[in-house]
Amino acid sequence: MDIAVVILNWNGLGMLKTYLPTLIERTSYPGAFIVVADNGSTDGSIAWLQAEHPDIRTVCFDKNYGFTGGYNRALREIDADYYVLLNSDIEVGEGWLEPLANFMEEHPDVGICQPKVLSMAERDRFEYAGAAGGFIDRYGYPFCRGRILSNIEKDTGQYDEPVECFWATGACLMVRSAIYHHLGGLDELFFAHMEEIDFCWRAKMLGYQVWCVPASTVWHVGGGTLPNNSPRKLYFNYRNNLLMLYKNLPESIRRRRIFVRMCLDGASAFVYLVTGKWSFFSAVWKAHRDYRRLRREEDPSPFEEERNNIGLYAGSILLRFFLSGKKLRWSDIERYL
Repeated sequence: MDIAVVILNWNGLGMLKTYLPTLIERTSYPGAFIVVADNGSTDGSIAWLQAEHPDIRTVCFDKNYGFTGGYNRALREIDADYYVLLNSDIEVGEGWLEPLANFMEEHPDVGICQPKVLSMAERDRFEYAGAAGGFIDRYGYPFCRGRILSNIEKDTGQYDEPVECFWATGACLMVRSAIYHHLGGLDELFFAHMEEIDFCWRAKMLGYQVWCVPASTVWHVGGGTLPNNSPRKLYFNYRNNLLMLYKNLPESIRRRRIFVRMCLDGASAFVYLVTGKWSFFSAVWKAHRDYRRLRREEDPSPFEEERNNIGLYAGSILLRFFLSGKKLRWSDIERYL
């Protein structure tokens, strides 16, 4: 089988210099090859690759098409049985690819998987984006095994068993190429953020499973393109979350769930307003405005009821988190999933 490990780069020369050599050294699985897709970088990334790593295939675009558009364009040009979408700010562990590939080969119902994702800054602590498997609550708030909202756990081996989850992180996501193309790839209206959750949700509705395989470990820098305190990142998260709910919830509950979610968004916007965070307040307002415009371009779920709900928490993770004094851990809610 062929496995294409595809890095989407946009002005990430520093990250490529730091992490690509380790990726090359530790990617020895038979049939695996590395591709760098460049989203119109202007920092000399391609010139450096051609000079230092001429054997690495590159796919170059004329401008930044975002995470979604960049990967869709790149993967249309790459022939492989599996794709691994890999951020440029990832350090892979020894033998990182074998557990993922072997798990997919041994479990034909699994369409998507991810490794255990730890933090580059604190190497024994889970990383925000993915941790040990992604989950979601009824109102679209994502959380992870090992990371409940802002409460991030230390990795002590407590989540080293594979687990079926709801979504896999786009920082390091392995997918069968046939599924990727059957679903039409990532939704380009999202541009960036939440697109992998939407993608996994759509795959689950077709009957495929999503798993975390912790025998594979990577370390993630995170926040390379947009820092966590960026109003633009907040805008994408709020807007895309609503688009995701609109697309994937059945009609019978869609309007009610989205109404509650928009009320919760409004409450957070009010907090931003009274605390003087004008740019954050504006980001939420613009996210809701643009959601109303963009949803006309989306096709809502054709299903009459929720399907393949493994990994969906039926309550409100936000409410439980604040009632716990922001100390909520995976072990507190695992039995409800």
